[in-house]
Amino acid sequence: MPLFKRNPFGHYLILKKWLIRILGIISHSRYRSFNSLQIEGSEILRNLPDKKVLFISNHQTYFADVAAMLHVFNASLKGRDDNIKNVGYIWNPKLNVYYVAAGETMRSGLLPKIFAYTGSVSIDRTWRAAGKNVNRQVKNSDISNIGKAIDDGWVITFPQGTTTPFKPIRRGTAHLIKTYKPIVVPIVIDGFRRSFDKKGLNIKRKNVLQSMVIKEPLDIDYENEDIAAIVTKIEYAIEQHPSFLKVLSPKEAEEYIKEEEKLNKKREFWS
Repeated sequence: MPLFKRNPFGHYLILKKWLIRILGIISHSRYRSFNSLQIEGSEILRNLPDKKVLFISNHQTYFADVAAMLHVFNASLKGRDDNIKNVGYIWNPKLNVYYVAAGETMRSGLLPKIFAYTGSVSIDRTWRAAGKNVNRQVKNSDISNIGKAIDDGWVITFPQGTTTPFKPIRRGTAHLIKTYKPIVVPIVIDGFRRSFDKKGLNIKRKNVLQSMVIKEPLDIDYENEDIAAIVTKIEYAIEQHPSFLKVLSPKEAEEYIKEEEKLNKKREFWS
């Protein structure tokens, strides 16, 4: 790599690499020691192209979700099967990975600004600002920047735009999919809300079983499917459709309790 090579956003790749290395080593224990990250589907990542991939996921914390995905992505590309053992995989990270984040979050302090250099595509949210509901126009520069990131590599986005579960999918994600036609890979996460604070910086509870399920790419007809149809597909794919809130039958509840009891045993501290 040329010493002063930059990515499309002007970031020096050598600096980005070192930041990912350092932050990766620091954060590794959050998913391997203090808590346990259970992964499914990492082999799917190895079959994806180097560019034009959009990951869609539910959202539980500001930073811990993305950090975990960066660990899983790099571990998988280095041959790990559903695990992030041996953090050596982070030494040569995939550098064209980006994530869409609220600009006000990434500008909120020195640490977020450092995080932003590792791959943030910062946008101004049209519906929320400074903790209040707003209604403003989408910035064309934000759309083009996300498109630029998709054309250059892998992009992570949280289409609900919030860490609150079962909120509506933002239609902008569907517009991006129709416009840039990326491969769309759903990811479903759980356990991060229990183990971290809202920002994902402080450990709230230890010995929590976190999970990350990487699903097969969505089958999307970019030309003929309308925005509403794509939004519905996203809702089901990341398990945020209202139907997932249905009341369980007694039999389903019994099976659910049994499964939870199994998971609780796994949540016990291991030596």
